[in-house]
Amino acid sequence: MENFPIVDMGKLNTEERVPTMDIIKDACENWGFFELVNHGISIELMDTVEMLTKEHYKKCMEQRFNEMVTSKSLEFVQSEIKDLDWESTFFLRHLPVSNISEIPDLDDDYRKVMKEFAQELEKLAEQLLDLLCENLGLEKGYLKKVFYGSKGPNFGTKVSNYPPCPKPDLIKGLRAHTDAGGIILLFQDDKVSGLQLLKDGQWIDVPPMRHSIVINLGDQLEVITNGKYKSIMHRVIAQTDGNRMSLASFYNPGNDALIAPAPIFVKEDETSQAYPKFVFDDYMKLYAGLKFQEKEPRFEAMKAVESGVNLDPIATV
Repeated sequence: MENFPIVDMGKLNTEERVPTMDIIKDACENWGFFELVNHGISIELMDTVEMLTKEHYKKCMEQRFNEMVTSKSLEFVQSEIKDLDWESTFFLRHLPVSNISEIPDLDDDYRKVMKEFAQELEKLAEQLLDLLCENLGLEKGYLKKVFYGSKGPNFGTKVSNYPPCPKPDLIKGLRAHTDAGGIILLFQDDKVSGLQLLKDGQWIDVPPMRHSIVINLGDQLEVITNGKYKSIMHRVIAQTDGNRMSLASFYNPGNDALIAPAPIFVKEDETSQAYPKFVFDDYMKLYAGLKFQEKEPRFEAMKAVESGVNLDPIATV
C-alpha cells in the first residue's frame, strides 16, 4: 500500500514549496486525508492539551462511561452492534460564539488552554483553505469567503476518548462515515491507534504520530470542488487495551452559507455540475439522520430540493 501522505509545513517557505504543495494536491485528490508536521502549533501547548484532556476524562467521564456500559450489559453481547459507538465524548463550540465557559466540570486551566488551542487551530484551518485554493486555481480567500455566510464559520471541537473495549470485533469505536462539514483538524493519541480510512476498497490505518495534526476533507469541499476532492469514509476501531484520545476540530461553513460547485469547475452548459446547490444548515439537518450511510444519497436529496433554494443568504437563528 502507498505511504500515507505526510506534509511538512515547514517546507512551504523553502525551495521545497512546489513538491510540498504537490503532496497536498495528491492527498486531497486521492486520499481525502493527510498528516501535518511542523504545523506551527507549539509542542508545549499540545502536550498540555493532551495532559488536561486525559485528566478530565479520568476525573469526570470515565465512571459515567463505565456505568453506561454496565447498564447496557455491552460486555456480554454476542453479535455486532450497529447503532452504538464505543466512545465518551463532549463538544466545545468556538465560533461563531464559544460555549467553553458553559461546559460543566471543566477546570479553569483546561478552559483556558482549549481556547488557546482553538485559536491556533482556527488559524491553521484558514491557512490550509488558502493552500487548497492555490492548488485548485481558486482566488486566495475563496473558500474562507464561501464558508463565512453572514455570521462567520462554524468551528468546534469534539473531545473524545475511546476506552478499552472487551468486544472490539462486535462494536466500533466510531462507525464508518464521511464528515458533513468543511475541513477537519484532528489531534489524536500517538500511543493508541484506531483511526482508519477506506481507500480503494481497503481499510487503511491513519498512523498515529506524536504532535501531528491529521487533516481530512468534509462533504462541503467535495461539493465546492465538484468532486475533484472527495470526502472519505473513515471509522475508529475499538481496542482491547489503552484509552485513545481524539480531539477533532471542525471548521465548517456558517449556517446560512450557500454551498455550490465553484464556477471554474462547471462548464457553461451546467451539465457537468455533478453536485447540488444548497444552504449548509439544510444539509446538516439531512445529515443528522443519515450520518452513517453513504453520502451520495444525501447529495441526491439536496439536488431534489435545489430548485427551492433562495440564492440570497438565508438568515437562521
